[in-house]
Amino acid sequence: MATQSHQQRVLMTLVMVLMASSSWIASSSDDNHVYSPCGDTTVARSDGFTFGIVFSAQDNFNYNKSTQLSPCDSRLDLSNRGAQLAVFRPKVDEISLLSVTNSNFSPENYGGYMVAFAGRKYAARSRYAFVANSSYTVTSFTLVLEFKKGRLQNLFWKRDGCARCAGKGSQFTCLNNQDCAIKTSNCKNHQGSVDCSLGIQLAFSGTDKHYSALNSWYEVENLRQYSLYGLYSNLKDSLTSQYNSFF
Repeated sequence: MATQSHQQRVLMTLVMVLMASSSWIASSSDDNHVYSPCGDTTVARSDGFTFGIVFSAQDNFNYNKSTQLSPCDSRLDLSNRGAQLAVFRPKVDEISLLSVTNSNFSPENYGGYMVAFAGRKYAARSRYAFVANSSYTVTSFTLVLEFKKGRLQNLFWKRDGCARCAGKGSQFTCLNNQDCAIKTSNCKNHQGSVDCSLGIQLAFSGTDKHYSALNSWYEVENLRQYSLYGLYSNLKDSLTSQYNSFF
């Protein structure tokens, strides 16, 4: 119990950046009452599901420089390393766009990498993904949450091989043949003209606790040629103006 309480305090002392594209208020169809990203739960389709994304330096996600642990594990000591936390609660098996729209948030100032995670006893985390440094910023990602019988098993970033860079001009570049990045100097928070707010396309795969298939990832794959992020551009603009008033 003491360890669990300490882990909860560690999580809460991380600074929350933003929660978007979801609501803390449970709908009538939401039977999941676990709202902490470090809580364990099983879910059905249409339940809400809470998970977190932590922004920090790449090495901060490894214990003793080798073992990859969940951000819920106090041994990472992320709260004392300036990590930033965003918490989201999307609806299971619905395609969502998650957006960190705080105009004062610059990922490169907090280490430039991110890890998605959820759970404690049944902890799952993604590999770290590069977001930004002083030279380049990646603004668009696809994250898939994989479940088995309603229990989260894995979170993984899906790359598109820089397809989004096509026809975007010299201010964009392909990093490591997997991410389309913009020059950080072109971002508005660096006196540039481009909105570099982080956008994450979210989808689900696997089965829920009733053994029903979660199919939204296959729908995203079919839509990738049209860019789901582009389809949500108007929503992103409205979220930006809405949340800027709070920060």
